[in-house]
Amino acid sequence: MATNTHGPPSPLGDAKLRRPMVIEIIEKKFEYLKKEKTLNIDGTVFFGTTSGFSGILANFLFRHCFKVKHDALKTYASLTTLPFLSTVVAYKLLVTDGLYSGNISQENCVLRSSLVGIVCGVLYPTALAFSKNGRLAVKYHTVPLPPKGRVILYWLLLCQTEIKAMTIPLVFQTVFGIFNGLRHYAIFESTLEKTVHEG
Repeated sequence: MATNTHGPPSPLGDAKLRRPMVIEIIEKKFEYLKKEKTLNIDGTVFFGTTSGFSGILANFLFRHCFKVKHDALKTYASLTTLPFLSTVVAYKLLVTDGLYSGNISQENCVLRSSLVGIVCGVLYPTALAFSKNGRLAVKYHTVPLPPKGRVILYWLLLCQTEIKAMTIPLVFQTVFGIFNGLRHYAIFESTLEKTVHEG
């Protein structure tokens, strides 16, 4: 009686055959990611630029509040550059890398994008402008010194109008963060669909 020497196909052999196909699909996905601009570089750079403008506004307001005339170029340079860089880096780490990992939903993507806009585009430049110009005000005695033990409260009361004015970029950065997050997610989803259809 003849015996079947071949037997059923080995699962290990199937896995070996499937592996090159999986690698090829992944390579195709990366090609699409580059081709379809899923990095959203233009949106990220524009987002960073709006944060830079927010820093310029914050610096202008707090220099006026503290009546500071010194180190204008130095403060404007740092208040433009640092918010821009922090926004670009934070967006890349939290949103772009999150999309590539495939672990975030549309809602999560929008939330992360808007948080980047709020924190890096408004809160950070406001705190930085407040701190830098407050130090210059103390150094050059452009405003009366605060009483001991109530320094922060004194500065906050002195600049309450300027702090309220920063709600304008706060609203803008939040809205743009939501829009940018939705747009980036839509681009990414569209790219993945094309990859699946052609794969």
